[in-house]
Amino acid sequence: MTHLRKKTLLLATLGLALTTTFGARAQTSPYAGEQQRAIKALDMREVAALRQGQGLGYAKAAELNGYPGPMHTLELAEPLQLSTEQRAATQRLMAEHKARARELGEAVVQAEAELDKLFAERQATPANVREATQRVASLQAQLRAEHLNTHLAQTALMSPAQALRYTDLRGYAAHTPAAPAEPGGRGSDRKHRH
Repeated sequence: MTHLRKKTLLLATLGLALTTTFGARAQTSPYAGEQQRAIKALDMREVAALRQGQGLGYAKAAELNGYPGPMHTLELAEPLQLSTEQRAATQRLMAEHKARARELGEAVVQAEAELDKLFAERQATPANVREATQRVASLQAQLRAEHLNTHLAQTALMSPAQALRYTDLRGYAAHTPAAPAEPGGRGSDRKHRH
């Protein structure tokens, strides 16, 4: 083999080795590192939020369509001019909601842990995966409904003007439909008074 041919072959081999090395690094999964999680589908922040009864965006459909939530209503009590009765009712609603949301959140965490365990212990089958995922989905649906229904209950405690003011104070009034009047709620009877 000539000297030039040896150099060409060496450079080609080196180039292939470098391409393979850097190509492998470029294909690292975005999941890399997540295999260390106790529950692979949930990071620590999500687990903590579920256990604390936080929203995780479950109530966006309500919040961004003009249905106030109790936590932010209490934070905005002064500019919303909540009455003493409204504050007390909102505080009760928030306490009841948090208790239910924490309970459901813990159940979601446990259901995700059971699903993860099926795979970690190599016990996953189509039947038990279907059952486990249906359990997770059912609990997530219950938790989301809890958050959304709490917004409905909070809206019923407020006048339409307060609900509109809330959306303005939260920064999305320009994109929110008019505040709903709850049938039989505080908003509906105030709207029609003469």
